[in-house]
Amino acid sequence: MVFLKMPVMIFHKLKITKGKIAMSVIKVLEILSSSEKSWEAAAQNAVAEAAKTVREIRSVNVKNLSATVSDGKISEYRVNCKITFEVK
Repeated sequence: MVFLKMPVMIFHKLKITKGKIAMSVIKVLEILSSSEKSWEAAAQNAVAEAAKTVREIRSVNVKNLSATVSDGKISEYRVNCKITFEVK
């Protein structure tokens, strides 16, 4: 299960190439995702879902980890991810 939140931040990133300064715009999406396998799989689900509509994904920051428990065992792993991408 993946829930998408609206972009939460916009950064301006400076690049210096051959003495010239170029600026790029970086946006951050916050996505809530889950998996029955692991937190890593939940994070991968978030990136895969974002990649369906967003190009130039640069990084993922896993902000929060949580899990649901059923019958004394973890039944679902959940992550809150911030995914950054460059706007061209």
